[in-house]
Amino acid sequence: MNNFTKRLVFGIVYVLLIVLATVTNVYAFYGLFFIFMLFSIYEFQKMIQLKSCIPYIVGIMFVISSFTTQLGEIAFKNIAIKNIIFMISVLVIFFSFIISLFNENKIAVKFIGKVSITILYIIIPFLFLLNTPELSHPTSYKIILGIFILTWTSDTFAYLVGRQFGKHKLFERISPKKTIEGFAGGVIFTLIASYIISIYFVETALFQWIVIAIIISIFGVIGDLVESMFKRQANVKDSSKLIPGHGGFLDRLDSIIFAIPFIYGFLYITNNLNLLLNVS
Repeated sequence: MNNFTKRLVFGIVYVLLIVLATVTNVYAFYGLFFIFMLFSIYEFQKMIQLKSCIPYIVGIMFVISSFTTQLGEIAFKNIAIKNIIFMISVLVIFFSFIISLFNENKIAVKFIGKVSITILYIIIPFLFLLNTPELSHPTSYKIILGIFILTWTSDTFAYLVGRQFGKHKLFERISPKKTIEGFAGGVIFTLIASYIISIYFVETALFQWIVIAIIISIFGVIGDLVESMFKRQANVKDSSKLIPGHGGFLDRLDSIIFAIPFIYGFLYITNNLNLLLNVS
């Protein structure tokens, strides 16, 4: 089996798994992304040379807590601690990683610590991903499928437009193949895709899908650059070889991981504003 066939076969399997997990039930949804999280922790710890079971323990505890919340409709999901975690983690992730992109000294790992950065970079985003469906009305796991479709659209058209028209490098030191033209093409086609998705995934408003598309187009690219930075520091091409023809799980999820906290925050804020407006 040549590399193209591997990419095609395992790419189809990957897409089918996500589709099935987001249109069947809560068990399939949590089960798939729990597995994705564990593999992502493994790959990231290997890249930063961390040998610790603490991130696995924290990740399992978070997922179990979130899962029981969904099953039992416990009020945990509405208390302030989740929002505090959100604000702190997003600020830390955003500023430390953005600074690191412009710095050769691995400042994010040095400043935050290996265990903490694994929790912030991998586990916290997965926690938000698992809880994002509660922000659609009614609760629907299809919103995650929509987010993945927008991410795939952004990545695909950024590559195609960049390959055809790309002349100006976006961030050559970290990712020599990314271009400004490709980035612009990704934004345009992702916005078009957001309109199409809003027709079928009506649990989320058109305005929200458009903003989600913009978040994915910007922060998804940053997420890809951040993972490229870690791979460059680890002197590896792929995060692992666990997905034949595609590299590792982080190679497939880097954009989602970085964008999802901002998507969650946007949906949380707009939903609460709508509630306040309706009350008033």
